[in-house]
Amino acid sequence: MPADAPRDPDLRASDEQRERAAQEIREHYAAGRLSEEELSERVQAAYSARTEHELTELLSDLPKLPATPAEQKAEIGARRRQLQRRLLQETGGGAALFLLCTVIWLVSGAHGQFWPIWVALVTLIPLVRNGWRLYGPAPELDRVERELEARRRRDEHRKRLRSETRADAIDERRAARYERRRRER
Repeated sequence: MPADAPRDPDLRASDEQRERAAQEIREHYAAGRLSEEELSERVQAAYSARTEHELTELLSDLPKLPATPAEQKAEIGARRRQLQRRLLQETGGGAALFLLCTVIWLVSGAHGQFWPIWVALVTLIPLVRNGWRLYGPAPELDRVERELEARRRRDEHRKRLRSETRADAIDERRAARYERRRRER
C-alpha cells in the first residue's frame, strides 16, 4: 500500500505504533502540555489501544511534534528519489533527440564537426545543474521542485495553445466547408 494512501482508522494498532504514541505523549508532557495525571491516563490508554483510531484520538488535541532526524532524513531521501526520477524522465527526450541527431550525422557521412554534441550539452547542462542542487553540499530540493513544476506548467500551457490552435483551424475548415456547401445549393 502506498505511503500516502489513506489508512483505515479501524485497523488494529501494532505494538510499535502504541510505543510511538506513548513516546509522543511523554514528549508532550516534557514540553508542559500535559499534567502528570493526563500523562499517566494517556500512556495507559495508548498501551491498551486496539485500533489506530484510538491512538489518533489520544493525540488529536496535541500539536504535531517536529520530525525526528531519522524521519527528516528519510523524507529528504524520498523527495530526492522522486525529483531524480522526474529529472531523468525529462532528460529522456533530450537523450532520444541526441541519439537521432547522431544517427543523422553518421548517415550523412560523419564529416566535419560532431554537431550533435550541442544537443547533448543542451540536455546535460540542466541535468548536471539540478543534480548538483539535489546532491551537492547544500541541497536545494525546493528550488528543483519549483523549476520542474514551472517547466511542467509551461509545457501544459504550450499543449493547450497547440490544441486550441488546432481546434480553431478545424473550426475554420468546417465553417469554410459549410459556407461552400451553402453556396452550392
